[in-house]
Amino acid sequence: MASFTKWLGAGLGWTLGGPIGGILGYVLGSFVDGFSEADLEIGRQSSQTSTATTSGNFEISLLILAAVVIKTDGKIDKRELDFVRSSFVGMYGKERANKAFKLFSGIIKKNDISTRQVCLQIRQHMTHASRLQLLHFLFNIAKADGSVSQAEMEVIRKISGYLYINNNDFESIKAMFYDSSSNAYKILEINKNASNEEVKKAYRRLVKKHHPDKLRHLGDELVKGAEDKFRKIQTAYEQIQKERGQ
Repeated sequence: MASFTKWLGAGLGWTLGGPIGGILGYVLGSFVDGFSEADLEIGRQSSQTSTATTSGNFEISLLILAAVVIKTDGKIDKRELDFVRSSFVGMYGKERANKAFKLFSGIIKKNDISTRQVCLQIRQHMTHASRLQLLHFLFNIAKADGSVSQAEMEVIRKISGYLYINNNDFESIKAMFYDSSSNAYKILEINKNASNEEVKKAYRRLVKKHHPDKLRHLGDELVKGAEDKFRKIQTAYEQIQKERGQ
């Protein structure tokens, strides 16, 4: 229990309180021998001086929202679970990923998670760029079984709204996970009759909005994840340029 509690207290800050803290307390109490609310309180006290979002905050937020998305269509697909595990191994290493996945296994069994309340807590503390990255990860998880189902897409849309991510941003990230001739334009948040100058302006705006450096405060592991989204924006721009003979 001591090692798990130490991992929990490592920069979790605001996720130890509120609705997310309640979920953590419930889940940990179900599988960590000797765990009590006092253990969470120790973590809260050690982290209460900071309200900034850390890698740990992002990690816990992603685990909870991933559980919501995976359970949306009434079944838990092993491919989606494997994607969560492999993503965490890639970002944090095997030891930390194993602890995270153990926590995730408990979260996914909890049936009364208030998605709205969790998202409101995330929104109060997490930057817009970090919330956009959360959304991108959720689409990645949903597509791990080959496609994003309509039910998964709708719950991600609902999460997006709760996180105060506007529809243009939602549709841009969504387009990164669907094959369509018009997706390059959707990713850049423009229509096909946009002028060449408008295409360039849209690209520069998206580059600024989604630049991986905006997640530098979350650690190199999250920057790597942001680079995938950034490459999709670059590819979309290059595709439009090629189509137009630029």
